[in-house]
Parts: sequence; C-alpha cells; structure tokens
Amino acid sequence: MISEKASTVLGTIGTVCWCIQLIPQIWYNWKRKDCTGFPPMMMFLWALCGVPFAIYFISTRANVAVQVQPVLFFFFCTTAWTQTLYYPPVQVPRKKILVYVGTFIAVSAGVAGGFIPWLRRLYDDGTSWPTLIFGILASILLALGLVPPYFELAKRKGRVVGIHFLFLFVDMCGAFFSMLSVVVGNMDIMGIVLYCVCVAMEVGIFLSQFIWLCRFRWFGHGEEDEPEDEENSVELGPMAKQLNGKDDHSISANSIPESVEDVKEHGSSSKDHDEVKS
Repeated sequence: MISEKASTVLGTIGTVCWCIQLIPQIWYNWKRKDCTGFPPMMMFLWALCGVPFAIYFISTRANVAVQVQPVLFFFFCTTAWTQTLYYPPVQVPRKKILVYVGTFIAVSAGVAGGFIPWLRRLYDDGTSWPTLIFGILASILLALGLVPPYFELAKRKGRVVGIHFLFLFVDMCGAFFSMLSVVVGNMDIMGIVLYCVCVAMEVGIFLSQFIWLCRFRWFGHGEEDEPEDEENSVELGPMAKQLNGKDDHSISANSIPESVEDVKEHGSSSKDHDEVKS
C-alpha cells in the first residue's frame, strides 16, 4: 500500500543519514593526513554513481528527499575522492587534482543537466525504459564502488584499515531507510535493488572485520602483526620508517664518523687553500 507521508518521513531520515555519512570519514582522513586502506577508486566510482543516481530519481519524480540524496552523495564522495588523491599513499600534485576534480564536476553537471529534462518528458509520456537504464547503471557503479575495499581487506587478511566504521554504519542506515521509503512509496524495484546492494556490501565489510578479530585478537595467538605495524607506521609517518630502517634517509651507525671526517678534511683543505692565496 502506497503511503506518501511514510515514504517522505523515511526518505527524509535516509537523506539526513546520507547528509552526514561521509563526514566522519572525511574528518578521519584529515586528522590522519593519510588515506592508506581507503581506496580512491571507491570514492571515484561512488561520485560517478551519483550522476545516473540523480538522473534516475529526479526523472522519475521520486519524493523530494530521495531526489536530494544523490546530489549530497555526489558532493561528499567527490570531497573524499579529492582527499584520497591529495593524501598518501597517492599524493597527486595540487594542480592536477584541480584539473581532475574540476573536469569531473563540469562533465557530471553537463550530463545531468542534459538528460534530466529529456527523460522527464519521456517518463511522463509513459516511456520508462531509458530512465531505467540510468537506474541500472547507478546500481552497477554503486556495487563496483564497494569492490575495491575488498581488495584492501584481502591484503590484510580481512582487517579493515583506513575506513571509519561510523561512516559505514551511517551509510548503511541511510540506504536502509531510503529502501523502506521506496517500498512504502511507489514500490520502485530498481530503487529497492540499488539500496539493497549497498547494504549487503557494507555488511560484508563489517563481517570481514569481525572474522579478523575472531581469528587474530579474540581467539587467535597473535599471528597477525604485520598489518598492525603498517597502521602504526601510517600514524607515525616518516619517523616510524626511520625506526624500522625503511627510510632511504635513515641515519646509519657508520655515517656519523664518516661525516665528521669529511668535515675535518674539508676544514683542512680550506685552510691550505687560504695559505696558497696568501
């Protein structure tokens, strides 16, 4: 049974969740000044997903709360993607970041602005399959965006590094309430699939961390030490690399005496040079 009021309330809750979902992750990235374990491709695909996502829901005249979601989703994903380019381990130069992000935003706005009016007219006339294509594309990009974190999990035997769990939880809640909004609203199957994919993939990340904790923290024997060292090295930065002997500029035991002798030789040669001049 369609309930417009319930659909609007649930959609609003989902929108609020998606307004703040990436704020913990963005703050976490800024605080650490590092995005190790938080894949740039994830945020790029999610930001890209926001374009067909917006085209689909605006063209089908979903409730206003659901129409606002993809716009906010696009904004926060683009912000987080910019962080992954700026901070280690990627560290793209600022000028290139401005070119990449600026071009991406301009092209995205042009595509959305060009397709929405045309698809709305088609949808109002009863032709829905062109709009459905964008919904399917959004679903595929959304699911693909949650694949890169699984590669990061595989590198660390299932451990979640660099991804804030509050971000995942709020994002999952946003998808869940938005799904309920569509269920009690116009029962749009494509919208339901879109949100279900998001929830399922994020539950998988939580389960991966839970399994890792069971294997190596709660019931294991401390075999998994390498990822912990990696995370600590991320937090400490260059100092940790020097202490671990991994920095190219680390000070060796023999370098100090050699440098002192070099100073002495340089001083004596300078003195001889002055005597020749006089």
